[in-house]
Amino acid sequence: MKMQTLIAATALAAAGGAFAQQGVSKTEITIGSIQDLSGPIAGFGKQVRLGMMLAVDEVNEQGGVNGRKLKLLVEDSAYDPKKAVLAAQKLVNQDKIFIMIGHIGTAQNMAAMPVQFEKNVINFFPVTAAREMYEPFHKLKYSFAATYYDQMRIAAPKLVKEKGAKKVCSMYQDDEFGLEVLRGAEAGLKTINVEMAEKTSYKRGATDFSSQMAKLQSSGCDFVVMGTIIRETIGGIATARKLGFSPTFLGSSAAYTDLIHKLGGKAMDGFYATHTSQHPYLDEASQPIRFWANKYKTKFNEDPTVFSVYGYNAIDGFVRAAQKAGTNLSTDSFIKAMDTMKVPADIFGSPEATFTATKRLGNDTSRLSQLQDARWKVVSDYIKP
Repeated sequence: MKMQTLIAATALAAAGGAFAQQGVSKTEITIGSIQDLSGPIAGFGKQVRLGMMLAVDEVNEQGGVNGRKLKLLVEDSAYDPKKAVLAAQKLVNQDKIFIMIGHIGTAQNMAAMPVQFEKNVINFFPVTAAREMYEPFHKLKYSFAATYYDQMRIAAPKLVKEKGAKKVCSMYQDDEFGLEVLRGAEAGLKTINVEMAEKTSYKRGATDFSSQMAKLQSSGCDFVVMGTIIRETIGGIATARKLGFSPTFLGSSAAYTDLIHKLGGKAMDGFYATHTSQHPYLDEASQPIRFWANKYKTKFNEDPTVFSVYGYNAIDGFVRAAQKAGTNLSTDSFIKAMDTMKVPADIFGSPEATFTATKRLGNDTSRLSQLQDARWKVVSDYIKP
């Protein structure tokens, strides 16, 4: 009888272990993130991490999520997909995280997701606006960022009509990112019966844009869609200014950063970019943003950026769903909560995000800001297709 009891107890323990939820204990939820902390966009990765840390501290100070504190683990990918795989393997298999939140970079997410999905670990609100973050459908994918394609598809025709542009052109990075911006703009222009008059590209890492801007100038372009990130945006516009070439420039959220005006100076004034969350200036007119920005500055001794907001909001979205999932938190209960989830509009102007059993992108609209006197100013509400 004693042997039978021992066997039964062992079997019960084994079953309990099999059904235990990775990353969730009675007192703690272990969450993971992969950031670039030492590579080409380490500044952004650091800001996402600090935003997440601020949100985690706030949640834990208030007692956690249904009585469980959050434990945040962050690994460095150096913006290298191969290192992102190694980081994911460590977080998923060794640290046994419950969920991956706010991983930065398209190629890095693409490389890491198979590692996560093999162990039923959700990829939540990655910091990239690529369509692959929710397409093709996978139950473990959740994305918050309106895609580059949708941003341009909606913003380009609106601004072209407002400006009365006669000849729309594009300069774009010769890779999947740049092509997404170009394709979105072309799709949007078709809705107003306008074709892209001239296109010119550059290789990633390029620093000289004189031939591209000379080509667009000689073609008589008065509106240029920029499939560029930071250095290329600054270099392209600065080159145009030197040539006396002054079209309307429109970029995506990849160029919506304070670095454009900090590094590019006055020459960047007039540039438009799409975005959702608003850059949090310390002296922002909005009192809630101003309060949050100064709280961040006090805690980390540096100014926040929109990437800090991305990190903060990713944790906030997770917490809302985890609370809704209840005390028996599991991957399945979290997904069930997300299937009817509405994340309300926030203080940074981000729109309401909604998710369903078949809808894994929270929002597909964006708005426009323009650099005026070396400062981003919101100049449009959310634009409907």
